[in-house]
Amino acid sequence: MGPAEQRQFLDSYFSKDQMNYRLGRVPLDSCDFSVHPYEAMSDSADKELKSFSLRPMEEHILPLLHGARERQTDLELMVSPWSPPAFMKTNGLRTSGGKLKPEMRGFWADYLCKYIMALRERGFSIRRLSLQNEPAATQTWDSCLYTAEEERDFLKENLAPALRRNGLDDVEIYLWDHNKERLYERACVVCADPEADKLTSGFAFHWYSGDHFEAVDLVHRSFPDKKLILSEACIEYSKFSADKLLENAQKYAHDIIGNLNGGMTAFYDWNLVLDEQGGPNYVNNFCDAPYLYDTEKGKLLRRASLDYIWHFSHFIQPGAVRIGHSRYTEQLEVTAFHNPDGKLVCALLNRNDFQIPVCLRLNGQIASLALEPESISTVIISEAD
Repeated sequence: MGPAEQRQFLDSYFSKDQMNYRLGRVPLDSCDFSVHPYEAMSDSADKELKSFSLRPMEEHILPLLHGARERQTDLELMVSPWSPPAFMKTNGLRTSGGKLKPEMRGFWADYLCKYIMALRERGFSIRRLSLQNEPAATQTWDSCLYTAEEERDFLKENLAPALRRNGLDDVEIYLWDHNKERLYERACVVCADPEADKLTSGFAFHWYSGDHFEAVDLVHRSFPDKKLILSEACIEYSKFSADKLLENAQKYAHDIIGNLNGGMTAFYDWNLVLDEQGGPNYVNNFCDAPYLYDTEKGKLLRRASLDYIWHFSHFIQPGAVRIGHSRYTEQLEVTAFHNPDGKLVCALLNRNDFQIPVCLRLNGQIASLALEPESISTVIISEAD
């Protein structure tokens, strides 16, 4: 991108008067959307991590993160590893699954701490760490497998002690970071262990296997002290058409509303901007994003999903409390929040091809409105109202 397009992109996402993004998730080392596989160090003999370097991130990622932080000074980041370095794994590869070698668990925990400290030294607020992205998936790209018991034990025996040694006790730890339908099973294994339960701030999940709002609600009800983060969501071109802009945007709103009503506390999109092909992606796993960039014309292409996500990221404030609601028809999707500034926010989604009449009733007062076909609306009610 040229400087003007970079400014437009960063202003749109991180300015308080636009999308107002306050959270971000960053791959720790490479993922499929990197231009090539990389890792901060590859020397198995370097037990002191002297060869550790963030050079690939400094070239491609950190400049835009600095730009985001200039616009959103309280930006908080979550880091997620897709794979340990190849020499730490049973298959000797960053890709194709494999497992972390038992003898490398302590080394890997130190590596994760080194990464967090290096990013903090550069001024970034690293507040959250997921233990492993998609720990039940063998992918052609960067991946690593963990059972629930392996995640639990690595957290207790290696990661938590390493974080304490390095003064990183304030980092929130999230487990699972995979599809929703198995979220409750993973939570049950971890939370049944008192020590692991105490060390786990929450659970992260993805949307790629369908709605599964019941799974989110079940974890929320069973373990109400745990935060629930949707840590990754995108429109995969292998499953969905790139041309169905409205349908794809509605999928975001439908999923956000369902997850919020189930107890979700934060939502991370993936990715923020891609090229016109849906990459770069070194294994051609192309996807849509709220912004695409036409590399030939040098132009940002705004997608409908950006406008749909705006209804949530712009109006629902950090610290907002979800409030109860009831609706007269399943054809209407609703969520409502009480913001710290005292205002009530109600998001209303109509995915039908016909208008839906709505009566908002609060404390004996009624306001009528009509939701246009294929539309999303947000109603703001102030204390004065």
